[in-house]
Amino acid sequence: MAKSANQKLKLLYILKILTEKTDEKHCMSAQEIIRELSAYDISAERKSIYDDMECLICFGYDIVYMKARSGGGYYLASREFELPELKLLVDAVQSSRFITQKKSRDLISKIEKLAGPFEGKQLQRQVFVAGRVKTENESIYYNVDRIHKAIQDNAPITFTYLAWNVKKELVPRHEGKRYRISPWALTWQDENYYLIAYDDDDERIKHFRVDKMSRISELTKESRKGMEAFKEFDVAEYTNKTFGMFGGEQEIVSLQFPEDMVGIVLDRFGKDIDIRQMGNGTVSVRIKAAVSGQFYGWLTGLGKRVTVLGPAHVRTGYIDFMRQIMENYH
Repeated sequence: MAKSANQKLKLLYILKILTEKTDEKHCMSAQEIIRELSAYDISAERKSIYDDMECLICFGYDIVYMKARSGGGYYLASREFELPELKLLVDAVQSSRFITQKKSRDLISKIEKLAGPFEGKQLQRQVFVAGRVKTENESIYYNVDRIHKAIQDNAPITFTYLAWNVKKELVPRHEGKRYRISPWALTWQDENYYLIAYDDDDERIKHFRVDKMSRISELTKESRKGMEAFKEFDVAEYTNKTFGMFGGEQEIVSLQFPEDMVGIVLDRFGKDIDIRQMGNGTVSVRIKAAVSGQFYGWLTGLGKRVTVLGPAHVRTGYIDFMRQIMENYH
């Protein structure tokens, strides 16, 4: 009887079966493994299974045989990652703002395969984080890789930079102008990926939201600029001074501001907010915000063009916040 083309892959398929269908609480007998192999058009005998297991063990796989009056068999005892480590990875992916929902699901599905078939089910969960807003730019997944490659290649890049409009659409800024910068570092701050780069035209260090970058191209025949500027540059100190986070009690807050500031609010609170055009180039929005001193500080940073419409106690709280600051300058 002629053997199938898969017969040469027998050891690999045995390892696949053990990886996908066994763990400490679920073992497989030699006969069950033979049955599984037949699904791949591979024939085997009990003695050959014993020899195959010895080969895999000698190679370094932690395969254990559990003796029992009934239900004994083989299982893969250890894996590259322990279950708590995989849970941590899943939590990080699920709660990361810069990874889209679709990519989060894809990554978690791959992480599940690193666990056993039954432990993997424990990873099929969602990490619920209050107010989490996921990016909608699918290309960020590959943008990060392109930027890392440019940094490794010591090459500048060009890209278009996106911004939100009143219709909640990401559109190119400055009529699709191509930015040209020298990338030096990526930092993950305030739940977003940022590129720290040297602006070749302005000759100074700037930062860019990676999920707002589009159509990234590496200038392979050129070299990065800004080496002198980055010799004494501290990324951690820069990010701590540049970005901020805030927390506190959740409130529904109404704000009014000019239309050209809508992107700032959409970036912070996502697209699931109510935006109403008020006329004269202004809009009002209702947001769910963590009201605290940091929140009031964020409002203050937006300047005099933003007005808190309500609720009354938040409006009063903001006035008191600014009054207390002013008292330091009397």
